[in-house]
This record gives sequence, C-alpha cells and structure tokens, in this order.
Amino acid sequence: MEIKELVSYYFNETTQTLDITFRLTNDSEDEIRADQIELSEIKTFGYDFNNKSGNYDEYYNEMLDDEFGNEFDDEYDDINEDDIISFLNEYYIINPSNLPKPDFF
Repeated sequence: MEIKELVSYYFNETTQTLDITFRLTNDSEDEIRADQIELSEIKTFGYDFNNKSGNYDEYYNEMLDDEFGNEFDDEYDDINEDDIISFLNEYYIINPSNLPKPDFF
C-alpha cells in the first residue's frame, strides 16, 4: 500500500481537518479514496503543514500580492505535496483500519 497520487487536498480551518482525495498504487484510474484527517493528528506524526519557515518565498508572495491583491495569501500555499504523501503513507501504515475504501467516479 503506497500513495500513488494526490487528486486534491484542502486544509479546512472550520473543521480543523485535512480533506483529501488520493489513489494508491494498486487503484485504477477510475477509483478514488477520500478521507478527512484531523490537523491535531497530523501534528502527532511530526508534520506541521502550516509552518512557513521551510521553503517560504517572500518575494514570490509579495509579487502575487502586488498583482492580484491578497486573494492568494493562504497559510498553506507553500505545501510540498511530497510531504503530504509521506505523511499519508506513514499514517495508513500505522492505522490501516483508517484507510478509506475506494469509490468509483
């Protein structure tokens, strides 16, 4: 079991969850898995996706603000998808019963 692809992800501040859809390596292109994981659970695994100290590019964000205003000012805008995949792989290895069943779409 390994995450092959992130289809979408959203950090929901209201529910304090990571809303995510993804595929495993053994899932077909017609299958998708969806889950909600509490942000507090993510932090217990040592991940802090809203910490901007890593690869935050101040110049790039200032350029976007100048061109588009603050509509792109998001605390999760510099997330590396590989980090999310790493977290999910760890999370589902430790908690295999939490792995969602595939849905067809």
